Amino acid sequence: MAKKAFKSESKRLLDLMINSIYTNKDIFLRELISNSSDALDKLYYRSLTDKKIKVKKDKLEINLSFDKDNRTLTITDNGCGMTKEELESNLGTIAKSGSLNFKENMTKDEKIDIIGQFGVGFYSAFMVSDKITVISKSVDSDEAFIWESEGVDGYTIKEGKKKDVGTEITLKIKEDTEEYEYSKYLEEYELKKLVKKYSDYIAFPIKMECTHHEMVDEEKKEYKDTKEIETLNSMVPIWKKPKKDVTEEDYNNFYMDKFSDYDNPLKVISSSVEGITSYKALLFIPSHAPYDYYTQEYEKGLALYSNGVMIMEKCADLLPDYFSFVKGIVDSEDLSLNISRELLQESQSLKLIAKNIESKIRKELESMLKEDREQYISFFKTFGVQLKYGVYNNYAADKDKLRDLIMFYSAKHKKLITISEYVQEMKEDQESIYYASGASIEKINSLPQVEQVREKDYDILYLTEYVDEFCVTAIQEYDSKKFKNVSDENLDLETEEEKEATKKANEDNSDLLKDMCEKLDEVSEVRFSNKLKTHPVCLTTKGDVSIEMQKVFDAMPNDMGIKAETILEINEKHPISKKLKNLYKKDKDEFDKYTKILYSEARMIAGLPIDNPTEISKLICEVISK
Repeated sequence: MAKKAFKSESKRLLDLMINSIYTNKDIFLRELISNSSDALDKLYYRSLTDKKIKVKKDKLEINLSFDKDNRTLTITDNGCGMTKEELESNLGTIAKSGSLNFKENMTKDEKIDIIGQFGVGFYSAFMVSDKITVISKSVDSDEAFIWESEGVDGYTIKEGKKKDVGTEITLKIKEDTEEYEYSKYLEEYELKKLVKKYSDYIAFPIKMECTHHEMVDEEKKEYKDTKEIETLNSMVPIWKKPKKDVTEEDYNNFYMDKFSDYDNPLKVISSSVEGITSYKALLFIPSHAPYDYYTQEYEKGLALYSNGVMIMEKCADLLPDYFSFVKGIVDSEDLSLNISRELLQESQSLKLIAKNIESKIRKELESMLKEDREQYISFFKTFGVQLKYGVYNNYAADKDKLRDLIMFYSAKHKKLITISEYVQEMKEDQESIYYASGASIEKINSLPQVEQVREKDYDILYLTEYVDEFCVTAIQEYDSKKFKNVSDENLDLETEEEKEATKKANEDNSDLLKDMCEKLDEVSEVRFSNKLKTHPVCLTTKGDVSIEMQKVFDAMPNDMGIKAETILEINEKHPISKKLKNLYKKDKDEFDKYTKILYSEARMIAGLPIDNPTEISKLICEVISK
């Protein structure tokens, strides 16, 4: 029989489809099963209005079978089938969609979920097969026809024999190559996996004869293989079931199975939205971070479904980076899909869904913080860094959304508190939100700069993570109260009398301080101070870059050259002050040694490295041995 050629534009499209449109060969099975599902839907829909069509919905199904010896994979349905004209129209003209035509001819009051829209999914099967044979018998005809094609060269249509209404599609699977193992599509395990991944929620049962390896004699270790027809798909997604019919255990089991976790989720968020864009979402906050969460390999995103068919395994556009830890699914009929259904077109619906999901997650976290603090703290210890990152990322555009969700350690309460809670407890005379940065709570406790703030009985927020100071810098202020680093040169907690005394001490010893500064290239100024209580020296900073920020920049692989502008402050009331003044007048060499030692001490207290530890150690020994 002479082949019929595809139309020239169809031939080009077929070649494009096989080689370009689909990037994942696995989805061919999703496309064929979706087409079968549409055929079943059409038949059932017509049976509701056409008395000649007798159909029981529970008898509608899709069947898979494979033959390894002949390298064939067959997908069969007992749906509406196709006439010769429909085979010619739907399969002979690429991008001609019978499902789309059927949908367009429905009235506004009629509603049926039709998955196929573009009429191209069928041809994705050519990615994995050399030949496709379709045998179909329409509900409107007593005749069956065979459509057959080996690809771009064309197709044939001839009369055939088929007892029942429906369609049978047989693929001649390609031989394996060095680049790809096509034989996997003839393996029971692989087919079950693909159905579970892409078509688990097709509304009709997808059945296949499966092998069960059973032990028949435990003592002799004898086994027997039995064959059994098995339904491969769940059919009804857990997110489409009424909430009253789903237990906490059901959600936990779904989460652990779907997202390969060994622990229950910390929080389950279920959402159903009807409106301009309708969708259902089932979201999970994990109880622990994935092993690769803070690596470049981690991929954020929610599984995206359209009418129960998975379109994308991880749709990154549905989650902002600061909520990238959230797992879950979104199912919507209102998404604008591209021709391959692998990617989304620019879609206002998608943007609206993403915006709603972001708001939903944020409100659930706010509620958790208010109603179950212990659970929230557990969450925050795991994912708080990501929230802080979200505050200063993107030029702090989202800081107002996240600032009430972040927490810091309180020196006064010795536990995590929110910024709002800090501000609510501020003393009447307190003008700033004080914070101190360091590698740990213990190290911050020992900083000389915290003494003056503690003496005023002001609380201090301890910032121990690398993102913390960038976070508070981005927030800038809360309830008109500005953040103030205790290591800032202008802490401004001294009385007017103390300020005058300090000013006089610096003026009277300006030459001494200038001499010290010239010997210490890395400081911009040396000054006497009254802010220190028991410690002899400390380093403070001026400008936007603090010492802790400099440490972050120094740890980056490329040297950004960003340094903190430091000031060496000397406790004017400490005995060391008097010692320096005496040495400056009587023994300049010894004065120089003390200058180096004191500066090194200040760097050690600040957690900064000493460039010449051997020299400093030697100087200390010389000084204490006298």
